[in-house]
Amino acid sequence: MLPEQIRSEINRLELSEKLLLVEDIWDAIAASNSELPMPEWQKAELDQRYGEYRAEKLALHDWAAVHERLRDKYK
Repeated sequence: MLPEQIRSEINRLELSEKLLLVEDIWDAIAASNSELPMPEWQKAELDQRYGEYRAEKLALHDWAAVHERLRDKYK
């Protein structure tokens, strides 16, 4: 089926059916997540950050504090 045909069929669905379809799509994506390739530059960056974390060269921040600072910044 072509993308245009899929969109046409989706437009015919009720909202509740569309929401169920979205849920099914996300589940399928999550199930195949291990198949998604990670670019080498991203892996290198993650390795570098993890190395800095292990060497205690990074200042870690509590998520609640980060969230609060972002809320204050963008009020």
